[in-house]
Amino acid sequence: MPSSVLDAIRLGIWDYEPEKVESNRFDATCALPGSSEKLDILAKRLATGLPLWHPEDRRSYDDTLRAEE
Repeated sequence: MPSSVLDAIRLGIWDYEPEKVESNRFDATCALPGSSEKLDILAKRLATGLPLWHPEDRRSYDDTLRAEE
C-alpha cells in the first residue's frame, strides 16, 4: 500500500486517496501562496503522505491574522 500520492503514482495507482489526517497532527503555514516556501512545504506534505492543505494555512496576501501567528 502506498504511503503517499507520489508512491501511488510510481506504482501506477491513479485513483489513490490518502487516509484522512486530523489537522492537529501537522502544522499550518503562514507562507504566502505561490511562494517558494509554500511550495516546499506542500512538497514535504505530499512526500510524507499528509494532506496538501491545512485548514489554518495562509490563503492570501491579506490573510494577516494567520501571518502574524
